[in-house]
Amino acid sequence: MPKDNSVDPKDYSRSRALQPKAHRLIPGACHTYAKGDDQFPECAPGFIARGKGCHVWDLDGNEFIEYGMGLRSVTLGHAFEPVTEAAYKQMQLGANFSRPAKLEVDLAESLLGLIDGADMVKFAKNGSDVTTAAVKLARAYTGRDLVAICGDQPFFSTDDWFIGSTEMNSGIPQFSIKMTLKFRYNDLESLRQVIAGYPGRIACVLMEAEAIAAPSPGYLESVKKLCEQSGIVLIFDEMITGFRWHLGGAQKFHSIVPHLSTFGKAMGNGFAISALAGKRDLMRLGGIDHDQPRVFLLSTTHGAETHSLAAAIATIRIYQENDVIGSLWKQGDRLRAGIESSISRRGLGESFAVMGRPCNLVFQTRDERGQLSQPFRTLFLQELIRGGIIAPSFVVSFSHSDEDIDRTLEVVDSAFGVYRKALEDGVEKYLDGRPVKPVNRRFN
Repeated sequence: MPKDNSVDPKDYSRSRALQPKAHRLIPGACHTYAKGDDQFPECAPGFIARGKGCHVWDLDGNEFIEYGMGLRSVTLGHAFEPVTEAAYKQMQLGANFSRPAKLEVDLAESLLGLIDGADMVKFAKNGSDVTTAAVKLARAYTGRDLVAICGDQPFFSTDDWFIGSTEMNSGIPQFSIKMTLKFRYNDLESLRQVIAGYPGRIACVLMEAEAIAAPSPGYLESVKKLCEQSGIVLIFDEMITGFRWHLGGAQKFHSIVPHLSTFGKAMGNGFAISALAGKRDLMRLGGIDHDQPRVFLLSTTHGAETHSLAAAIATIRIYQENDVIGSLWKQGDRLRAGIESSISRRGLGESFAVMGRPCNLVFQTRDERGQLSQPFRTLFLQELIRGGIIAPSFVVSFSHSDEDIDRTLEVVDSAFGVYRKALEDGVEKYLDGRPVKPVNRRFN
């Protein structure tokens, strides 16, 4: 039971009954670590049954306003009718054939029209598919093996070349671990030192053009110049930034053209689709019209399922016909302003921070000593959930209305009231259950 805070009236009986079975049948009880029980307080709903717009209902019928929907892949809204209708119509015509569908060409043309400097594209299902394909292509193109990644950015792939660089690297061969190098964001000298330490051996630099911190003036331009001087392929991961910062991604927002870039997540509003796009001289190595060694670039059974292609085409059209990007920034600004006002009013300026662009807001929790704190993150998530808000981040969608934002701000302010007391009395007095944990950790 909660300790000094009010009792949550929600009934979770069906979810709680199902969770032991999920853990018995599925490692971690879910198929994406970020959705796991260890990432949420114990009062969180166990399973989501349905969603509409930015609202979701759990297995027991409890309703929540949701943020960071589908790991930021649902940017228009759950069950967004023009997208689901396009996918449904295509499903009725067949999902997968023994020869290509015209939709593959249609989406390729549509997407390449958004990405400056990209001449060709290959589709897949997940971000990891296409980031790994980009690394493979860069290695083939340069004849080099090493990969340099931005170590300040949290995730690039489920594959060995990246997971080997994390704390959760059990099962990854040592030779793979040694082939990935790290540099720091907004620190050109750190990248220069990595390149100098392995002259002529680095195939690619892979990074998000922007994550939480904005690039310093001239930083991205300097990264590209340094890569080109050193014969290195520059790859931008646009999984989060694409269809958020700008329809053409952070590269368009910052006017920087990489050699390769990867898109996914919001590209299909939750439908499984991703893309590797880039310059012809690199991308053609994955084709059949050259005399170089062949690159097994991307060839997946479900990579061009027609309903996902149709969903992506519809998503792009909706973005072009509506000011989706403008809405994301506007509602993010409204949300940030309200949270920061509450932070100031509650005297939490040293303990809670909202960070990132308005279209991609995240938050940071600190304890009474000013140290980053998972227990305080858990407490904040707990109080939001009790108020009907699921918010592992404050990333908004096109479906978040002013009413949704205002209701969220009421719950946030109430949660800050408990947070303030926990700073004074100790978080243990207010936290119901164990704290959440980071995904990338060596042991459970």
